[in-house]
Amino acid sequence: MPEQRISISLSSVLLIFGIIPLLIVLWQLRSLIVLLMISVVLAAAIAPVVDWAERWRIPRWLTVVLVYLALIGGLTGVSLLIGPTVFTQIEQLIRQLPIYINNVLAVVEDRLFTLNNTRPELVNQIEQFLNFQGITAWVIRSSQQLLIRSYSLTTGIVGGAFSLILSIFVSGYMLSDSRTLINSLTRLLPKPWDERLAAQVDPIAYRIGSYIRGRVLVSAILGVVITTSLSFLGLSDFALGLGAIAGVTNLIPFLGPILGAVPALVVALSQGWWTLLWVFLLFVIIQNVETYVLDPLLVGSSVGVHPLYQLLAVLGGTQVLGIIGAIIVPPWVAGAAVLLENLYLQPKLAAERQTRISSDSPTSDSPTTVALTK
Repeated sequence: MPEQRISISLSSVLLIFGIIPLLIVLWQLRSLIVLLMISVVLAAAIAPVVDWAERWRIPRWLTVVLVYLALIGGLTGVSLLIGPTVFTQIEQLIRQLPIYINNVLAVVEDRLFTLNNTRPELVNQIEQFLNFQGITAWVIRSSQQLLIRSYSLTTGIVGGAFSLILSIFVSGYMLSDSRTLINSLTRLLPKPWDERLAAQVDPIAYRIGSYIRGRVLVSAILGVVITTSLSFLGLSDFALGLGAIAGVTNLIPFLGPILGAVPALVVALSQGWWTLLWVFLLFVIIQNVETYVLDPLLVGSSVGVHPLYQLLAVLGGTQVLGIIGAIIVPPWVAGAAVLLENLYLQPKLAAERQTRISSDSPTSDSPTTVALTK
C-alpha cells in the first residue's frame, strides 16, 4: 500500500498564522463590532423612508436628519410622558420581587405539605427532582450574569447611552452615503464577486429592515394591550411597568414572550389564584394572537429562516452578547440567509435543473436520433 503524505504549503502556513492574530484583534474589537451590527440594523430599518424621499429629489442626508429627529423627539415625548411611572413601578417591582418569590415558594410548599398527607411518595419524588431554593438561586444568578454580559459590551467602549448615540450617528452616515460606502467595499473583491455582492445589498437591507420593523411594531402593540389588560385584572399598581417589560422582551423571538410573562405571573399569584388564572389566560391568548395574526401580518416571511435556526440564533446571541445579542443576531441571520439563498442555493438549483434537462434531451448518438436521420 503506497504511503500517503500530507503536504502543507508555505502559503497555508502563512494563512494560518495570519488568521490567529486577526481573530485576536477581532475579539479585542468585539464592542466595536457589536456597535456596527446595531448600526446596520438601525440603518436597514429606516432605509425605505430615505429611499422614498430620494425619489422625490430630497437629499438623503436631509431625510436621515429629519427621520432621526422625529424618532428622537417621539421617544423623548413618550419617555417624559410615561417614563417616570414605568421606572417607579419597575423599581418597586424589583424591591418586592423577593417577597413575591417567597410567597410563590410558600404556596408551593403548602401544596406539597397538603399533598404529603395523601401521597407522601409522590412528594418525595418531587422534592428529589426539584430543588426550589436551588432553582430560584440559579435563575437569579443567571439573570445577573446575563445583565452583566449585556452591560459590559457597551461600557467597554464609551458607556451604554453614548454607545447608542454613536450607533445612531454611524447608521445615519451609512444611509446618507450608502452608495459610496458600498462601492468602496465591493471594489476590494475580485470580479465577478464585487458585482454579485453589491447586488445583494438591497435584498439584505430589505430582509433585515422588514424583520426589525415588524418586531418593534408587534412589541409596541402587545405592550399597550398587556398594560391595559393588567389594569382591568387588578394589577394597576404594576401594569405599566409589566407592560413595558413584556413589550421590550417581546423583541426577542421565542423566549421573549415567556420572559415577559414570568414577572406578571409572579405578581398575579400574590393577588390570588383567580388573578393568576386570568393573567395566565391573558398571556396565552396574546401569544396565540401574536403567532397566528400579528407576526404573519406585520412580520410576514421577512425572516426567511427555519424556526429552529431562529431559536439557535437567539440562544447563541444570548450566550455571546447577552440581551443585545438576542435582539440583533436574528435579523443578521435573516440577512445571511439572503446571501445563502441568492449566491448558493438558487445557482445550485439552476445548475441541477440544467443538468437534468441535458440528461433528458436526446443526443446525437441515441437510437431515436439515428433513426430519424436515416
